Amino acid sequence: MGVREVFGTFVDVGRLVMIAQKLKPKPLETIDSYGLRVEANAQRIPDQPAIVFEGKTLTWREYNALANKYAHAFKSLGVGKGDVVGLVMENRIEFLAVVTALQKLGAGPSLINTSLRGRQLVHCVNVTSSKLCVFGEELSDAIAEVRDELEGDLNDLLFVADGGEKSVPNWAKSFDDLANDQSDQNPPDTQSATLGDLAFFLFTSGTTGLPKAAIVSNRRAIMSSLSMGEGAMRCKEQDRIYATLPLYHGTGLMLGIGASWTTGATVILRRKFSASKFLEEVRAHNANRFIYIGELCRYLMAQPRKADDANNPLEGMLGNGLRPDIWMEFKERFGIKRISEFYGASEGNVAFVNFLNKDKTVGLTPMNAKLVKYDIDADEIVRGADGLCIEVPQGEPGLLLAEISEKQVFEGYTNEDASTKKVVRDAFENGDQWFNSGDLLQQVDVGFTCGFKHYQFVDRVGDTFRWKSENVSTNEVGEILNGHPQVNFTNVYGVEIPATDGRAGMAAVTLNEDIETLDTDSFSDYVKENLPVYARPVFLRIKKELDVTGTMKMVKGDLRKEAYDVDQVSEPLFVLKPGADKYEPLDTGYYETIKSGAAGY
Repeated sequence: MGVREVFGTFVDVGRLVMIAQKLKPKPLETIDSYGLRVEANAQRIPDQPAIVFEGKTLTWREYNALANKYAHAFKSLGVGKGDVVGLVMENRIEFLAVVTALQKLGAGPSLINTSLRGRQLVHCVNVTSSKLCVFGEELSDAIAEVRDELEGDLNDLLFVADGGEKSVPNWAKSFDDLANDQSDQNPPDTQSATLGDLAFFLFTSGTTGLPKAAIVSNRRAIMSSLSMGEGAMRCKEQDRIYATLPLYHGTGLMLGIGASWTTGATVILRRKFSASKFLEEVRAHNANRFIYIGELCRYLMAQPRKADDANNPLEGMLGNGLRPDIWMEFKERFGIKRISEFYGASEGNVAFVNFLNKDKTVGLTPMNAKLVKYDIDADEIVRGADGLCIEVPQGEPGLLLAEISEKQVFEGYTNEDASTKKVVRDAFENGDQWFNSGDLLQQVDVGFTCGFKHYQFVDRVGDTFRWKSENVSTNEVGEILNGHPQVNFTNVYGVEIPATDGRAGMAAVTLNEDIETLDTDSFSDYVKENLPVYARPVFLRIKKELDVTGTMKMVKGDLRKEAYDVDQVSEPLFVLKPGADKYEPLDTGYYETIKSGAAGY
């Protein structure tokens, strides 16, 4: 290790100590919110760009004024402290203005995945008892399909224009017209919004139409934004953040936009990510920060290599899911000096961040967390003779548990049963409580770290896997598939596909006694109707019977190992090809295409 690296580590540690002082938990009654942070930026740096989007630039003064108009409009409709408003809109300026406006009132948005349709969409609006629902013109068709199933009055549906190709439907109100007539002055309510108030709801495991709404307080949101923006990315008001991730996800909103709100940096906002336009836009907007997920990095690596790929203004990036096997190549190809990989969950009470700029690691955590032995095949925590969890030695993967305490609050979900299932009790002593992350991590050696332990993400375990940047619940998908009239029982699990991130869904299915052959057309239509795209199993395996443990838990180990290997599986195999709506038999030719990484998933 060179002197420069050691010195750099000392500098990073010093910065980390300063950030830690800022992040000491403040009392929940402290006045603070994203809305207050935006107001402060508008006063401190009024003429600096806040948002650049599709050819339009808003300064902090202009952005704050727009959010104020929205806040007064919401207030005129009876929205106040503690209320929830559903938000169904693509990435754009108006999305951010709605979030900020609600924050100013001490209210919070329910951030709904724009890919959801039908009962999934209905559930997300209704489960948080949303007082109103704001939707974008671009998603008016999705709302039109379910408007009769939404709770409340139809007059509570608020339309926000997006280009003007569609007019305001006769069953909704124009939020634009309402807001245009309002004051652009700061509402007094912002001075009573506290850290203990709701920031927003984020949805997790939106697999079957019953996503869980995770509660995020202002304190957790602001602490996340500060630690990631100022600490990990080292953002200042002169920096420019290229943000393309969906804003209904915590990574896109809390870490990307939140870093802007808390530091004053400019956001270069894009509706959706484009690998082919990436470098062109980064250069054009002089963006020096980038918010990523591993899948975006894979898309960029798949672009034709050019000699000047590293000739761009990017200095640092923040995100999660960058695979260790492409880490160094990605860093070199695009000239990235600092990769701030992190690990965390929307509903969790623990986070790891690569503050010290070490390669191939999710970094360190100041929180009380432990890695314990986990039996993957049995899908359960291993306990010792004393009934307590067993910590794993350094270098061995273990299930991540995080202590639940006053300093590490588990805010949970709106669903109490779902929250309870995430808590491990009596883990290390009688009466203790720990958050079960559902993930395997391992401690890794990354060189000189001033004594800070560093970790690496290994895999998800048990009943959840990650595909297309979404968490997919195997149990929930299985329950849905069991509803098909020809299906007796289903075991769902995640399998690897070369040249992709995460795991694709695969379902081992047994048929009812009177059914010899699965009607794949009927089954395909059923899957399309009942599951969002990312939750649809890519592979099907038809079995005579499914193995279970003595406690009637489904065995997934051998199924995962055999996966969709046509040489190992003698039963019928089916595949859902990229962009297809129908399952078709998986033959040797297409299997080889998949294994070569050329299938396009």
